[in-house]
Amino acid sequence: WKTVLLHQFHDILPGSSIAWVHREARETYARVAEELTEIIDGAQQALAGRGDRQLVFNGSPHTRRGVPAGGARPVDGRGAHGLQQGEGAVTVAERAHGGWTLDNGLLRVEVDSRGLVVSAYDRRARREAVAPGQAANLLHLHPDLPNHWDAWDVDAFYRHTATDLTQADEVTVAEADGNSATVRAARSFGRSTVVQTVTLQAGSAMLLLEADVDWHESEKLLKAAFPLDVKADRSAAETQFGHVFRPTHTNTTWEAAKFEICAHRWLHVAEPGWGAALVNDSTYGHDVTRDIREDGGQTTTVRLSLLRAPRYPDPETDQGRHRMRYGLVPGATLLDAVREGHWINLPERAVRGDGSPVTPLVTLEGEQGDQIVAETVKLAEDGSGDVVVRLYESLGGRASALLAPGFPVTSVAETDLLERPLPDQQTHHTVEDAGVRVTLRPFQIVTLRLGRSGGR
Repeated sequence: WKTVLLHQFHDILPGSSIAWVHREARETYARVAEELTEIIDGAQQALAGRGDRQLVFNGSPHTRRGVPAGGARPVDGRGAHGLQQGEGAVTVAERAHGGWTLDNGLLRVEVDSRGLVVSAYDRRARREAVAPGQAANLLHLHPDLPNHWDAWDVDAFYRHTATDLTQADEVTVAEADGNSATVRAARSFGRSTVVQTVTLQAGSAMLLLEADVDWHESEKLLKAAFPLDVKADRSAAETQFGHVFRPTHTNTTWEAAKFEICAHRWLHVAEPGWGAALVNDSTYGHDVTRDIREDGGQTTTVRLSLLRAPRYPDPETDQGRHRMRYGLVPGATLLDAVREGHWINLPERAVRGDGSPVTPLVTLEGEQGDQIVAETVKLAEDGSGDVVVRLYESLGGRASALLAPGFPVTSVAETDLLERPLPDQQTHHTVEDAGVRVTLRPFQIVTLRLGRSGGR
């Protein structure tokens, strides 16, 4: 973790270091990822036991497809996504004018002959997400020539010139087995190529998208655009332990200056009664604009900033292969955005074992249980055997839930981030028969230390 934090240095994060730093950071991250994967594999295999039955582990902080947060369950007789055979199956049909229609009962998605998403219909709300006559998951290529600092600045005038990457070398159905369906589009532009996939999974209200780019451009900026049929006056962009609202209009100079904004796992736009979220696993630059159509409706366009190609201080910045995953969630509430944003970063993992369910170490119970996120569950740093749980309120409102440990608890204490007990007057938590009752203010972060008898 200390190695990861060291590599969060401000010139590594935006890609504005010299080539030597970029090269060393990539190599270090690869080593850390390999070590962490070994730890995760070993831990999950120990929990799964010996056997040949498949268990699905859910590492996200919300229950997903019947698998509890932080737990696992067997999926024998079920599909890869934990659904009974035929339950919510994805169907694929050819469109009259080329392309395909994917349907799982929650979403009906139309992909045209160019491999672009021309419709994402929310069946539950009976509402179309894509603006009339527009296409989503459309790549925009811009010249990127800042006035002063190549790798540091993005100047607003880049938007005056754009090339829509609508031509496809090949568009095919790559997978269609009932559990999921994938349309694959291969494109080439300049000296680069990209393979885009559009995937609809059984039981999921998210359209999963991937871009595998072999990038060899210079002084260019690549964006992925989602023109949405929603009248959004503001956007909500996730930041650590919460989110920030920003206006979509440019009525003032300081609002106009926010033409490029950051979001962590998700960005959400909505009008009263309906919204949509764009979630991602690695792409944090966004822009949000709005336009009034001839029919009087408003199109709110959300775009992801995928790649840049500055020449200074590293002329090889971003050159090579990149794989990015993101998803469109029509009909999403803020809670849906939080849930799907966590999932795309922490997808299920399948492990072979004895088939016994794995009980979570802690669960949050009650109507507002999903609103409170268990961000960290770990052993105390002092080796006492106590369990430390860090919680936060995710929606910007007050919430109460029962924190139910899966082990006997003898005491509970609120601590700071270094796991040091807070003064007595700041702690209000007591052990009940079923767990610990927690009540959080909007965006409040709480760290609890759960004492256990016997230690280890």
